[in-house]
Amino acid sequence: MSEVHDVALSKLRSCDQRYTGNRRALVETLATAGAPLTIAGVLDARDELAQSSAYRNLAVLEEAGVVHRIVTSADHARFELTEAVTGAHHHHLVCTNCGLVLDMTLPDEVEDQLHQALDAVASAAAFSGEHHRIDLLGRCKDCPVI
Repeated sequence: MSEVHDVALSKLRSCDQRYTGNRRALVETLATAGAPLTIAGVLDARDELAQSSAYRNLAVLEEAGVVHRIVTSADHARFELTEAVTGAHHHHLVCTNCGLVLDMTLPDEVEDQLHQALDAVASAAAFSGEHHRIDLLGRCKDCPVI
């Protein structure tokens, strides 16, 4: 957990932001959640946080590159720590009906092929890519296809 806090502190300092107690609590909550959380999930885990403070601090953490927002079809965002903080690269399966978000990891050879294809597309457009995210939208096993 100390490495996570060190990276969060560094990223916030690079944006001239402080690593306050509330921001630290949000990072700890997301680090131990095991899955992306909604604001309600964050507040359930940390009842000492005010809703307005959670929204405001998540926005700062997102801007600093500590937190990633995943928007589902219901316009309810879920939050998780970024790859830069966790060191874990993954993508998401997003249910367009209920908003469930599941992590997925692609095989290394698929990631390598994806990197090569994305690098080629970026190069052709004189674009400098930094990282990629893939969200596969569909229906989870509990939501029937209509």
